[in-house]
Amino acid sequence: MAQTVRRAIEARYPSCYIPSRIKERRAKARALRMEKQRKPDKPEDFVCYSDSDSEEETPAQQHTILSTSYNFVDYVRSREIQAPEPRSVDPSYATRHMLTHDMFRETPVNLGNMNKVFCSQWLSDRQVVFGTKCNKLMVYDVRSRSLDAIPTLRPRAPWPGAEHQTGIHALQINPSRTLLATGARNSCELAIYSLPTLDPVCVGEAHKDWILDMCWLDDEFLVTGSRDSKLALWRAPPAPPPQRAPHHHFVSPVAVRECRAGQKVRALTFNTKWGEIAALTLNGYIHVFSASTFRQSLSRKLPSCQDLVCLATQESGIYAIGCKSYTLLLDCRTLQSVKKITSRYNGCGIRSASFRGNMLTIGTGLGLLMFYDLRAGKYLESNIHSSKTVTLKASKGYVFPDEEADGFNQVKYVPAIYTHCYDDSGTRIFTAGGPLPAPLIGNYAGIWQ
Repeated sequence: MAQTVRRAIEARYPSCYIPSRIKERRAKARALRMEKQRKPDKPEDFVCYSDSDSEEETPAQQHTILSTSYNFVDYVRSREIQAPEPRSVDPSYATRHMLTHDMFRETPVNLGNMNKVFCSQWLSDRQVVFGTKCNKLMVYDVRSRSLDAIPTLRPRAPWPGAEHQTGIHALQINPSRTLLATGARNSCELAIYSLPTLDPVCVGEAHKDWILDMCWLDDEFLVTGSRDSKLALWRAPPAPPPQRAPHHHFVSPVAVRECRAGQKVRALTFNTKWGEIAALTLNGYIHVFSASTFRQSLSRKLPSCQDLVCLATQESGIYAIGCKSYTLLLDCRTLQSVKKITSRYNGCGIRSASFRGNMLTIGTGLGLLMFYDLRAGKYLESNIHSSKTVTLKASKGYVFPDEEADGFNQVKYVPAIYTHCYDDSGTRIFTAGGPLPAPLIGNYAGIWQ
């Protein structure tokens, strides 16, 4: 939660320096160790052990532990008076507390006749940007509840036809939050906008099929993955000075790499700790590229995975892969399976995944948002309702009339959560999606706060 290294003002030790805390700490560690040593009904495929089984801390470690307050009130007071004390707070604590105490409430967002939201990001504490299957790039204002359309960028070549306008599938913001990368009007091309004005910067031309995902390596370079089984490395040009008429450049990639042993790149993620780009392909492989050389280093066939959709990475380097009926955790060093997180609901396809600290958030095809605690090795449990896991159930959206879906005239349905994202504070979640069957047209979006 929060840690504050207290310093004595008048006495020799701070007020939190209570020797009995060491005994309580050892008792909790002993109980946790005994819990882990109990043999489960089904042994895990991958088990981690502590470096040492010793319960004794050195005198220096004991002094550090006793001088550290884990009280959130002490953290807030120290921050208010700007005390020269080392302090830190777990960024996922607020999210975890609100989830376990059933504090999140949904505010539905009316999207009119848009079709399926595929990707989203928070622009600021009051604006969310998202892309849809009907090729609309929209900005939603949380306070005024208004929607603004951002013009998509036109290609340089003659219009290839409606088959290349299949939606905006990916949307990413660079680390300094100065550039926004997404799909152009032609779904095979990259579009980059400057932030916060959303002025057009450039259109990238390289892929022959739809761009399904992208990731920034730093503030300047990003990688796109496409259904043409290729990865392209781009260097974003500097944002042009403000002009009366919007104008954008056309750029080519720095390098293009064929994803060997892969067919149709579905998802991408950048592993910052190990400097690697992980790519997921629809033929059941995960591929690793070096970010420094942009060369493919290895590929691995995933065990019995169907309907691979999403890929996320934790700060420590664990990969989470969303499949048809479970979420697979991989060790980034060996690409070996660490754990298979089975879904608690039958027919629950995993459509989106993200990490926030040691908590994995899973968006499903049944309109449910689930939360998995990596440290505890189980789904997050409620503190209000005993023996009940925490889930957020999306409100029902609408299906619009379609030629291939007769009889679905304004029929309510259970939406699939294709995308979800947290704001910087972790106290608000934007969830969006639409109907799971491809022929159906509809949408869903909501703000949880």
